[in-house]
Amino acid sequence: MAVIPFLIIFPFIAAVLMYIIRNNKVRGVVAYISAAAIIIAVGVLVVQWMRAGAQPVQLYIETETADHVILAGELVLMVLCTYLSFKYKKAWISILSIVPTLMLVYFELWGPEMESISHVYLDHLSILMCMIVGVIGGLIVIYAVGYMHGYHHHHTEYVDRRNYFFMLLFVFLGAMFGFVTSDSLLWIDFFWETTSVCSFLLIGYTRTSEAITNSFRALWMNLLGGVFLAIGIIYFGYHAGTVSFQALIAQGTAGKVFALIPVAFIAFAALTKAAQLPFATWLLGAMVAPTPSSALLHSATMVKAGIYVLFRLSPAMSGRLSGNMVAFVGGFTFLMCSIMAVAQSDAKKVLAMSTIANLGLMVACAGVGTPETIWAGVFLMVFHAVSKSMLFQDVGATENALHSRDIEAMHGLIYRLPKLAAFMFIGIAGMFLAPFGMLISKWAALKASVDEGNIMLVFFIIFGSAITSLYWTKWMGKLIMQTNKPKIRDITKPNETFSLTVHAVLMIALCVLFPLLSGWYVDPLLKEMFGKVQQTLPQALLVTLIVVIVLVFLAPLAAFLFESNVKTNVKPSYMNGVNTGDNVTFVDSFGEPKHLSLSNYYFAHKIGQRKLMKPSQLAATVVIIVMICMVIGGAL
Repeated sequence: MAVIPFLIIFPFIAAVLMYIIRNNKVRGVVAYISAAAIIIAVGVLVVQWMRAGAQPVQLYIETETADHVILAGELVLMVLCTYLSFKYKKAWISILSIVPTLMLVYFELWGPEMESISHVYLDHLSILMCMIVGVIGGLIVIYAVGYMHGYHHHHTEYVDRRNYFFMLLFVFLGAMFGFVTSDSLLWIDFFWETTSVCSFLLIGYTRTSEAITNSFRALWMNLLGGVFLAIGIIYFGYHAGTVSFQALIAQGTAGKVFALIPVAFIAFAALTKAAQLPFATWLLGAMVAPTPSSALLHSATMVKAGIYVLFRLSPAMSGRLSGNMVAFVGGFTFLMCSIMAVAQSDAKKVLAMSTIANLGLMVACAGVGTPETIWAGVFLMVFHAVSKSMLFQDVGATENALHSRDIEAMHGLIYRLPKLAAFMFIGIAGMFLAPFGMLISKWAALKASVDEGNIMLVFFIIFGSAITSLYWTKWMGKLIMQTNKPKIRDITKPNETFSLTVHAVLMIALCVLFPLLSGWYVDPLLKEMFGKVQQTLPQALLVTLIVVIVLVFLAPLAAFLFESNVKTNVKPSYMNGVNTGDNVTFVDSFGEPKHLSLSNYYFAHKIGQRKLMKPSQLAATVVIIVMICMVIGGAL
């Protein structure tokens, strides 16, 4: 399958072109062509794999040249991290890059002889990740061309470095393709570090003091995970004589003592990449970056790398201390970040908190490690990728038109910016309304937790889901409320609209095809991982789900069209003064004009990030330290 090297190498070639092309229009055209090529290549990969029987495939045993290139790449990343750490007077961070890199260099060059392995492994999970990365990532690139033009038009205070920005986007995509298709743990480590460095550079794009601070926070937290990843790889390599990821999973599932410590260490590394407590703050800090990088980090790529690893490890963690650690941290993150999301009025911060919370639920599913929870986790991952990518893009386009991303500024957006409000409505509905996949997946995770007798996780899911409904309902209510505010000129670029439209169509299609996808794709995925399938969604629900979906979309549309054709006489409301006639302004008892506004209450001083983040981080840190020590002690 020559398309696999293409998917890994071509984005790096496109990245070089992005950097050297200085004409924005020409670069935009090349970006469109490159994104389309990646999406088409993913389609070709899926077709080839299905024609081959849709079975696990192991490829590329002899890769000596590629191994040397990857080893050299590890050293380049180390030098880059060290240079930037010293440049910005954060030299201590370089230690987190130097130490694991030199350990792996020594292990590769002078360590024990490793058995030959296939370096590429394709199965249902890796193919699914390729589809998410390729399609969602490609659409984000298409969206970014128009968005970055408007971004620098409105933010003249920042240096226009679009060539650098698009270079990083494509490097990111290439690294993610390498990450999800690799079976060699050494290759996985290299692509892991590449995504960490790219996210660090994307977050610091504007070069403001806040952006630099946040980017280095993301760097050291992800590099810390990289340290544990490297230790796990080396430990397993010395004891097992192989660096195959599939071999680690098999040995861990069989309960081999020498595999339990690497599984726990790599699971910890995945928690940092998935921005779980106590590492959630790096993802919140990523909000200073332009919207396309937020969409890329929060939906298709960066955070999903951690989820992918945990899903892989789930059979080896099921019923063990490492699984209990992961399940507790994920469930706790889901609850606490859902609470903190209620206190946010900045739309991007709500999306960030919601992302961390939903990632926590996926992590919890991986920690429990049963076919039912992985079924739920896979659908959570798919729906979250599409919905969050669309919401981040839509919020960015709305901000360019409104010059604000405050939810309170979106009052009556359905009447002021109807197109963008409709996309936003679909994205929010996809996150918490029935019969969208996120809600059904949460139900499946809850049912599995009840069946497993995990009372703590049941508590986290019930209260976290209820709180999730609160902040999404507040936001959705703002969009559809009546308003007398004037319409706003929609300055959304055609390519931005194209990306948003495709996302919306994908979201609706996923809802309609939900049961079919379960039986056709996810059930075989579970059989590959666990050797069995547990039916979670009865096929008899197909017709019911389709009917409900039609009603969900047609009923609001019919009401909106009916209301727009009916002339209503609005009666003056009592406003604690003299109503001027428009139900928006009034004159108070002192004769002064006042403006009436409706606002949600956000409990910012009671459950905000400043109140809850540090205690939550402390609690999660204690749990992780205790459980890792227990894993090491039990294994030794």
